[in-house]
Formats: sequence, structure tokens, C-alpha cells
Amino acid sequence: MKPNTGLFASISLLTLAACSEQGMESKNNYPVAKKVPHEITTHGDKRVDNYFWMRLSDQQKEAETPDAQTQDVLDYLNAENAYLKEEMKHTEGLQETLYDEFISRIKQDDSSVPVSTNGYTYYTRFDEGKDYPYYCRKKNVEEAEEQIMLDGPKMGEGQSYFAIGSRSVSEDNKILAYSVDLVSRREYTIHFKNLETGEILEDKIENTTGGMTWANDNKTVFYTKKDPITLRSFQIYRHELGTPPESDVLVFEETDETFGCFVYKTKSDKYLMIGSYQTLSNEYRFLDADNPTGEWTVIQPRQRDLEYSVYHHGDHFYIATNKDALNFKLVKAPVSAPGIENWEDVIPHRKSVLLEGLDMFEDHMVLTERESGLLRLRVIKWADMSDHYIEFQDPAYSVNTFDNPDFDSKILRFSYMSLNTPNSVYDYNMDTHERTLMKQTEVLGGKFSPENYQSERIMAKARDGVEVPVSIVYRKGVKKDGSAPLLLYGYGSYGNTLDPWFSAARLSLLDRGFVYAVAHIRGGQGMGRSWYEDGKLLNKKNTFYDFIDCGKHLIDNGYTSPEHLYAMGGSAGGLLMGAIINMEPNMWNGIVAQVPFVDVVSTMLDETIPLTTGEFDEWGNPKDETYYDYIKSYSPYDNIEAKDYPNMLITTGYWDSQVQYWEPAKWIAKLRDLKTDDNVLIMDCNMDVGHGGASGRFEAYKELALEYAFLLDLEGIKE
Repeated sequence: MKPNTGLFASISLLTLAACSEQGMESKNNYPVAKKVPHEITTHGDKRVDNYFWMRLSDQQKEAETPDAQTQDVLDYLNAENAYLKEEMKHTEGLQETLYDEFISRIKQDDSSVPVSTNGYTYYTRFDEGKDYPYYCRKKNVEEAEEQIMLDGPKMGEGQSYFAIGSRSVSEDNKILAYSVDLVSRREYTIHFKNLETGEILEDKIENTTGGMTWANDNKTVFYTKKDPITLRSFQIYRHELGTPPESDVLVFEETDETFGCFVYKTKSDKYLMIGSYQTLSNEYRFLDADNPTGEWTVIQPRQRDLEYSVYHHGDHFYIATNKDALNFKLVKAPVSAPGIENWEDVIPHRKSVLLEGLDMFEDHMVLTERESGLLRLRVIKWADMSDHYIEFQDPAYSVNTFDNPDFDSKILRFSYMSLNTPNSVYDYNMDTHERTLMKQTEVLGGKFSPENYQSERIMAKARDGVEVPVSIVYRKGVKKDGSAPLLLYGYGSYGNTLDPWFSAARLSLLDRGFVYAVAHIRGGQGMGRSWYEDGKLLNKKNTFYDFIDCGKHLIDNGYTSPEHLYAMGGSAGGLLMGAIINMEPNMWNGIVAQVPFVDVVSTMLDETIPLTTGEFDEWGNPKDETYYDYIKSYSPYDNIEAKDYPNMLITTGYWDSQVQYWEPAKWIAKLRDLKTDDNVLIMDCNMDVGHGGASGRFEAYKELALEYAFLLDLEGIKE
């Protein structure tokens, strides 16, 4: 149960000084956290963390009655929230206006494009004013009645946080397995529902990743358990309907703490697969889906620096791998002998093309490839291996295949969007090449037209000569004379590429004169796998330099100026925000750092913190002195100095399991103590949510309205 954190949310700023013994005091009307020096010595290097006391254990957070330390932390976080409210009070009207604009563009009684499989058509739909959808299906017969499998509005009623995770129907269409998170720590409880009677079964499985996989016998389910402390996905269990979870059989345990694991079924429905993953290595094992109690067979034992993923077709496994292939290639191996010694090239390695994904069909195979930073879909026909590409026209865009459950279908479903094109769902006939638009997300209000906005893709030269792509959108008529405000967004970690995406809410910035840009910096893999390798471990600073140099390029080319340049990033993108304000504090008028990962050294030294052990190959293990020194040289929390910093809004969630709330809380406290400017420094700590922010389609827009109001207010835009 969550403690009553709301009790202190209304603390008056006039009484903050009286709270100094509870963890904070008043200074110039903003909260000042108490200092309790905590020495940390590593490799002979001593660091003093004055705010280490802010860290609470899960047990402390979940206790119904807060202990003294917990109360100190709650008082401080709620005082920050009270200060935020006071500082942003003059923007409340603007926030309401923005929120109303966001909502006015949404078709509230919307529904998804139906997808048919195994005799039923599945879809979700919203009722007007409801935060959560109904999950529905209809039998594929004429005049079939709608069956509401899950009533999202009813299930989420009264919950401070509510999220439905995965949903999976048994092969005989009778039982629905689904998962729910009520805490926002991405720890899901799996439930089962009899779709013929509507009965919720007694089977209930807690502390899972939320995913589940049916065997072909309609009674056996495989799922993944999380370590209760680190939240690492580390165990695969087999559950038989009607039996208590205590009797579930452990079929696999990942004992290497740098690995996680998962379970799924091949699209052909022939095999169950268990995958183990780490930044630099994979391992898969398989089992006949008709024999769920059988013995699992390893495809290829894990090797350092060997990555691969597995798909099934006919008598072969098809394997995307980096074996002798930096940008990955496609190989095949017989199901009867799938080891690396039998891997045969199907799509050889190409230096200029990154193989990103694969979708398998009975008669076709679809590759998701990336060349020169742009995605493309390549359709290959099994009969003669002839191929063709699906063409796209925008200078920068995003495309991905999804909702393709039927192995024997000739129709490929994919979604497409660009910075000025709303998300569009297409059905594509792989034989005739006919493309049918099934749905384009409606932007209501009658004011939006793609022709009113200009989309661009430019290249910015980084300090080492590398050219970095930047995707840009703005309302036509914006002058490139340095006077326009510009929001630059970035991430740059884990090989994740931020392909341009459409946002109806973003129109509220564009229509007020903002330019919006996305920097495709190293650390992602937008320009190939080397783009990722050059932005991690001992090359991590390239990520930060690229972002700064993209900003300078935009300034030099008249898109904006330092007085009007803003930056935004979340999670590892929040690390990016923390690094750039230390490196180039005078280059930005404002920063929005969302759930920022900023205490890198201390977090990576603590293996009890969720995600730490699995990320040594991303950031480096600071127990190695070389990595310790390098990480410390850029870690935002460890590099705060007595100097001017830009205006800043920091966001976090008290229940965040990925970037713990204390990282941004400590960061803002230390910034307040050392910075020499009078710029705005505020933090929004949502006491009910975790890493992903508020649940429900409307609540999240309130958080966005706050962020946009912060930016617009700095520009003097009041409405």
C-alpha cells in the first residue's frame, strides 16, 4: 500500500523554515535540503554526498506509517511540489489553455484498427471522457456481437495509477490472460478470465514482467518473474490453469546478473522460445509448443559480443546476428542442428545498411532496414527470393510493422508518420503491392493541415567532423533570423533511435512560433551500428558533444539563438540534459529534464538498484578504475559547479523503478546549493507514478501542459 503522501502536499512556503528538522528549510522562498555528509571512497577517490539521506528502500516507501527518514523525504518532496505550484501559479491559465487544446484535438470516442486472428477480430475503443479503453473482440461471422473482454474504465476507477500490460488469448479462444500494474513500478500481476462465462479465475501470479505465452494445449502458460529487489527479469515459470502459483515449475533461471530473460512463441506457433539478453550477448533455447513439459534445447550458447535473435519458418530457424557483421546479417540453420557451425548466410552483411528487424510470413519475409539514417521496408518472396521496397516520401519519417499475428497472411500492416504527418496505419498486399490506408489519426478542431508545416532533415557537423542528422519541423512563415524559439530533443543511448514522430500536442508549440528539432546523436544507432558503438562506454561524451554541436549548428544557421534555445530529454536523455548544462550552461535559455538519470557513478556502483547490473556494457562498470574515472568526468551530479545554470524544470515519479526519484531530488538540491544565478529551478515529483508518468490518456497531458507552459513562459508567451 502506498503511504499517504498527499498529507503534506499543501505545506505553505511560509512555514518551510519550521521543517528544517524534517529534512528541508526555507531560503529565499524555495526549499533547501538539509546536508548530511556521506563519504563514498572508490579507488582511493573520496566523494562527499550531502544528500544521500534522500534514498529510501522499497520497504520504507510501501510502509503504511512513514518512519522518520521517510517523513523527512516526503516533507522535502512535497515542499518542492508546493514551491513548483507557487512558481508556476501565474501560468495556471496558460496550462489550462494548453490542456484544453491538447484534448480538443483528440477524437475521444476513438478506436483502433481491428486485427483478425484465429477466427476473431480484436480492437480497442474509447468512450468520450474516459481515460482507459475497452478491450474488445467480435467473432468473424456476420452481425457478430461485440464482446468486451476487459472494461478498462471500470478497472481503472479509483486507482491513483492503473495500467494493463500484455493480453493473450488461448489457442481455443476461451481464456484471456492479462496483466495489471497498480503501482507504476512495471511489476505486473497476471490474471485469467474465462471469455465464455465472464468469470475471473482464481489463478493469480504476482511480480511478473507482465508478459505471458500460451502453449498449444490451452492450459499451460509460461511467464517471467522479476527479482523483487533489482527488478531483473530472471526466471521463467510454467503455470497450469487451476493450480496455485506456488506449484508453478521453474523451467529456467538466469543466474548471470548481467542478463535478463523472456519467453515467447514463434509466429508459426510451432515453438516456444526463451531468450536471454545482455547488452553484448544473447542466448536462445526452444521447445515444441505442443509439448510444454518437454526439454528445452539451446540454439547457440552465449558468447561475449555475439548477438542474435531467432525466427522460425519451415524446417529452419532464421537468425539475425552480428557474427562477423557489425550491421547484422540474416542467416539460417536447420531446426535439427541450429548451432553456429551450421549458420548459412541468407542476407549477407552490408556496411551501409543496418538490419533492424524481421517479420515472418508463410510466403514472405519483411526486413526492416536502415540506410543513411532512414528506415525502409524490404519485402522478400520465399518462392523465388525476389524482393522490392515500400517507398516513402517525407525527408524524415518513422515506419514500423505491427499487428501482424497471422503467419499465412499476404497482408503486411505497418504504421507511418512524420513530423507533420499524423500516424497512419496501412495494409499492404505483398503480392500486388497495393497499399490501403486503414486509418490516419484524426486531429480535430479543423485547424490542422500538414501543408501548414515545414519538415526538414539537415546534417550538423560535430567537432570531430562527423555529420549528425537533425529532423526539424516548424510552422511555415517562421523566420530563420535567430529570433525563433527552438526546442531541441535528444536521447542517445542503448542504440535506441528517435525516428521523427508526429504529435498533435506539439502543434501548441509550433503554432506559437516554436521550431521543434530532434538531434539523432551517437549512442543511438540511426546511422548504423557504429553510431551506437561510438556513443557508449569510453565514447559516451560523443553523445553530449553531438547534441551541443547540433544546437550550435541550429544557432549558426539562424533557426534560433542562445536566448531562445531550449532542450528536453528523458531518462538517459535526462542524463544528456545534465551533461550539457555542465558543459555549456550559457547555451540554453531553458531545460526540461524528465526522470533524469544523473547520479551515474553512485547508481552504477550499487548492484541492488534496478537495472544496474545489466548496464555495465552500456556505461561501464565503475569498479574498474578506468570506467570510474571516465563516468565521474561526465556524471551530472558529480560535476555541478558554482556557476550560472539555465532555467530548469525537472520531473520525476516517487515510484520510479528505472531512475529512482532520489536522483533528480538530490540533483536539484545540489544545484540550488551551488548555482550562482537567479534563474528558475523547479521540480515536479508526481507522488503516485513511476518512470512512464501518469496513466490514462488525459492525465499525462496535464504534465505536458506544465512543461510547455514552462517553455512558453520563458519566451514571454502568456496565452
